[in-house]
Amino acid sequence: MACTSCSHDTAAKRLSPAYKRALWVVLLINAAMFVVEILAGISSGSVSLLSDSLDFFGDSANYAISLIVLPMALSYRAKASLIKGATMGAFGLFILATTVYRLWYGEVPSHSQMSLVGALALLANVTAAWLLYRFRDGDSNMTSVWLCSRNDAIGNVAVIGAGIAVYFTSSRYPDLVVAFIMAALALSASYAIIKQALGELKTA
Repeated sequence: MACTSCSHDTAAKRLSPAYKRALWVVLLINAAMFVVEILAGISSGSVSLLSDSLDFFGDSANYAISLIVLPMALSYRAKASLIKGATMGAFGLFILATTVYRLWYGEVPSHSQMSLVGALALLANVTAAWLLYRFRDGDSNMTSVWLCSRNDAIGNVAVIGAGIAVYFTSSRYPDLVVAFIMAALALSASYAIIKQALGELKTA
């Protein structure tokens, strides 16, 4: 039997002005960090920073889609989640392919830029995750928003750790390991979002 009060609570959260404000704030944070990280990734030669910059770009698009479909019926929100899940999956595969390429043709990245920009990105993503934490339970659209921020924060901790490891080892491999981890997180989140969205489409 469906939980009517649970469904009502989810709808109230989804349509609340607080959730909409939170989405706008994290959208602006992610758009700004995309610009910062792509420039830093190119400058430092870090594949993990480049990967994270594309993640910020994808998240910005995901938050924009979430804002558009907030008042729509479940079927439309689920379809939007399918698009976001597919985007995250494509992002994960792109990171994987880029990392494999850098494994053979890469260079040792700048550890100082990796750690500094990684710390800035971590601050941005912890802020976003904190803003979205109380809205994490809901439909696939709300879940996808939360998973984006959670995965980003985990990835940033890993980037900082990779920067420290690069400093001590003078090797590009810590950077590549982190890129592999970020690819795995993206693919895992993609699977979870698509699975939930498909279930919602069946019941919509």
